[in-house]
This record gives sequence, C-alpha cells and structure tokens, in this order.
Amino acid sequence: MKIRFRDVSSGIVEARAVIDLGNGLFLNEVTILKKEGEIKVELPQKSFKGKDGRMHYLNIISFENENKETLWKLEIKEKYFEWRKANKKVLVYEG
Repeated sequence: MKIRFRDVSSGIVEARAVIDLGNGLFLNEVTILKKEGEIKVELPQKSFKGKDGRMHYLNIISFENENKETLWKLEIKEKYFEWRKANKKVLVYEG
C-alpha cells in the first residue's frame, strides 16, 4: 500500500494521508490524530444534518469485519511512524 503524508499543525491533527488503493484509485483525508498522548487513525466520514436537527455520520469506507479494520489502521499507523522518523516535525516559535 502506498501512502503519502502531509504535515498539519492544527490542534490534535498530526498529519493527513492519501492512500493509493491501486488502479488510479485514491482515498483522501485519512487523518492521523494525537489524542491523550496516543496516535490514532481516523477514516473519512460523510456528515449531514437530519430533519430532526441532529448530526448524522456515515463511514465512507467499510470493512468485512472489525479485525480487518484494525489491521488496516495498524498498517497506516506503522507507515506514519516510518514517515515521521524520516521527516521530523519542525516547531517554530515566535517571540
């Protein structure tokens, strides 16, 4: 699986990824988050406001079972750590 990451420096978002699924098919907006000191992978969702006024969320990508989803997210996380090791985060302070 080929993954391209780009740095994001806003809040808990560490990076965004574009995943090449093959045959010219790409999955955008896979988000790498740092919550409570832990790196997490968040897959893209579609959100809309229903007639009842509440927000509803639909997963863009679905898996055969929870194990496949967990393994896929772990693979993304491993590739992120490899990328981060090669591309250190640069912090800029104004003063």
